[in-house]
Amino acid sequence: MAIIEMVEQDNRDEDYGFALVGRVLSWLSQNWRDQPSLERIAAEAGLSPYHLHRLFTRYVGVTPKKYVQYLTLDHAKQALDNSQSVLDVAFETGLSGAGRLHDLFVTHETMTPGDWKRRGDGLELHYGWHDSPFGECLIVASARGVCGLAFNGTDDRARTLADLCTSLDGATVVENPDTIRPYAEAAFGGGDVHLVLRGTPFQLKVWEALMRIPEGSVVTYSDLAERIGAPGSARAVAGAVARNPVSWLIPCHRVIRNGGTISGYRWHPDKKRLILAWEAAQSEPSRNTERAS
Repeated sequence: MAIIEMVEQDNRDEDYGFALVGRVLSWLSQNWRDQPSLERIAAEAGLSPYHLHRLFTRYVGVTPKKYVQYLTLDHAKQALDNSQSVLDVAFETGLSGAGRLHDLFVTHETMTPGDWKRRGDGLELHYGWHDSPFGECLIVASARGVCGLAFNGTDDRARTLADLCTSLDGATVVENPDTIRPYAEAAFGGGDVHLVLRGTPFQLKVWEALMRIPEGSVVTYSDLAERIGAPGSARAVAGAVARNPVSWLIPCHRVIRNGGTISGYRWHPDKKRLILAWEAAQSEPSRNTERAS
């Protein structure tokens, strides 16, 4: 079955192109092992190979063939090997590089569970569903900033909302997509985002370390444990990473197993592979040259 039923047309609508490419990316994350040809991908999208190639390159920055290469295990292994020197600088300076998330500027404030409980009683949070390059996403925010971002990996909105809200206890959650829309546009469009994080001191330490990992780089759980000064705590680090309530903006997808294995993602490993491939595309030298021009 095709990803989307449509007549072939020249794309002039930003929302249409964004949503279509998101569906293509999701399909590729599940079918990359077949090494699909441009013609196969185009057929799934309901476009000619020419239109698919042009639209995909416009939104992703690389060709479909190149993107499929980024989805492979070999690329994950190479990224792991090449990340170490870059990470040394990033962790020493506390910065993750100017190119991270399309120059997205993320600031945050943190609260312990006790702080959250004291402030959360009577707190009203708003949520909304929005398109992203990685499929439909759920964003939850207070008046002070984003406190939850999840991807709908099961096509079950109620389940995704319930799962995310387990870390937001003590607050009333109300659907309000219009209030949330600016956060979605900033998160995936290069704007400024303020995060409100609630976790134990150890979890907060791990999440802050995640935000230092540059776009296009990956680390192992053991590496991350060493970099926060807790060698030997890889299992505890993995638990903290798994409880990250703000996907994408706190890049827990940049932590993989030894050997480059991609698994254990809260919103499905295919989604993790998709995001890592997207970031690899954004880190292409030609893409970075375009940013600087």
